[in-house]
This record gives sequence, C-alpha cells and structure tokens, in this order.
Amino acid sequence: MQRRFFLSLVSLPLAVALRAAAAAEPPHPLAPPALMLANVYRPGISLADYWVSEKYDGVRGYWDGQALWTRGGQRVAAPSWFTAGWPAVPLDGELWAGHGQFARSVSTVRQQAADESAWRGLRFMVFDLPAHGGPFSERIPALHGVVRQIDQPWVQAVAQSKVASHQALQTLLAKTVKNGGEGLMLHRGASLYQGRRSDDLLKLKTHDDSEALVVAHIPGRGRQAGKLGALLVEMPAANGKPVLRFKLGTGFTDAQRQHPPVIGARVTYRFRGLNDSGIPRFASFLRERED
Repeated sequence: MQRRFFLSLVSLPLAVALRAAAAAEPPHPLAPPALMLANVYRPGISLADYWVSEKYDGVRGYWDGQALWTRGGQRVAAPSWFTAGWPAVPLDGELWAGHGQFARSVSTVRQQAADESAWRGLRFMVFDLPAHGGPFSERIPALHGVVRQIDQPWVQAVAQSKVASHQALQTLLAKTVKNGGEGLMLHRGASLYQGRRSDDLLKLKTHDDSEALVVAHIPGRGRQAGKLGALLVEMPAANGKPVLRFKLGTGFTDAQRQHPPVIGARVTYRFRGLNDSGIPRFASFLRERED
C-alpha cells in the first residue's frame, strides 16, 4: 500500500494521499530508527549509477510521521511550530545550522527544552523518504513534492545531481569544501531504502574519519597536568580483525581537556590511513558523537 501511495504521490492531490498514509503510520520507535548508512567512496564505482549531493555537517534527524528523532533514538524537543504541518510519513534528513556550525546544531538539538531563538537558525535538509517503496530515482521527485507541500523555509530538499567522471567528482568535492561543505554523498539511483550500511549510499570527504569507544582517560603531563592528556579508545572488531586500542591525544580544545568525553562515549576521529598493525595514523580527535 505504501508503495502504491508514494508512486502516485506526484500525481494525486497530496493532502488526500497524506491522510491515507497517516492511518498506517507505525507508533514511535522503541529502538533507534533503522536508517540507511553510508560506506566510504572508492574510485572505480560506476558513477552513472549514482546521484550526488552535498554532505551536511549537522545532526541526523528522522521524522516518523509524528515526532522527530536522532539516529540514536532520542526524541528531539523541537518547537511545535518547527514541525507544524509536516506529513504523516517518514522523512530522513539533517538538522543543520549552516557551514561550520556543527556545534551549534548539536547544542540546539540536544536541549531538553527547545530554545526558540536557536531553532530559528536550524534547517531540516531532507534527503530521503524511508517509507517510499520505489528506487531513489523515484523518491527524489516524490520528496520534492512533499517539501513543496510543507512550504516552510526551514524545510529544504537536498539538491541531487549527476557527475560524469571521477575527475569531475573530485572537482565538485574541492568546490564544496572550499565553500564550507563537509563533503559529498553518493546515492545509488536504483536502490530501495534499507536500514543498513551498504554501497547504496557512499560518502566522500577530503580526509578519513571513523568512530571509536572511549575506554579510559590518560592524565596529562607538563602543560596539560591536571587535565586530559589523551583518550584511550577502542576500535570495534571488523572483517575478522581483533579489537584494537590506541591513544587519541591531539585535536582537543582546552575546554574539552577539562571536560573530556566520558568513558563509554563514542567519538569521531580524523586520520591518514592505517599502519601495519591496523592502528590509524596521525589520529586526531574531531568530536563526540551525540546520537
């Protein structure tokens, strides 16, 4: 039923179609939403199969048709006006405060009580319709139809385009980063929405980054005495490789050294390849994962 509904979305009166979908909406999730997750882009893929868009550096937001959630399953305390008139169908996007404003996005989204003035600086950049039954190339026009019906300046459909070659992709990446963007996303046009990590969705940045679990705080010495010196972090086992631990000692502000991520937190770090043992080279703290 959802597939028939969405495939006719661009031709049926939208208000009637959305009311029909509302009755079939699932209750609020009891676990983190099953979202489509990206692998890392690598040269050699068929670019003709993919749509390309900017990667927005904000907080992943999932609208389930009734409420807004983070990737980790925490309900977002958005002001009522922010989601007023949103459809009773799921939307997947990024709560974004602008280029270079990741911390502002996180601060706004994580508050238990909505800060009205802060939320007025946020946009919901919508890039997918999780409940649509068709491939991504069909979801794009349907998504634009939904966003037009919402008709709010802070709700925007992410622009999608085609890129002809790897060289053209790298040129677009350089231009995007120069303009303040984080990178690019590549979405396979023939893919259905599936809540898992796969090559149907790829991310491309100018640097490598990954996530690790904080397992200990290593005290600082000298100028850093009395503060954090480094985090001992753990990489999860993958592809038959054992769990690995390493020290993450650079990239912190003075405030972060005074109040470091707690043990058990997940952090994102930047690095330049791996050494022979599999440990990231030149690893540098980027931020704590908020979801």
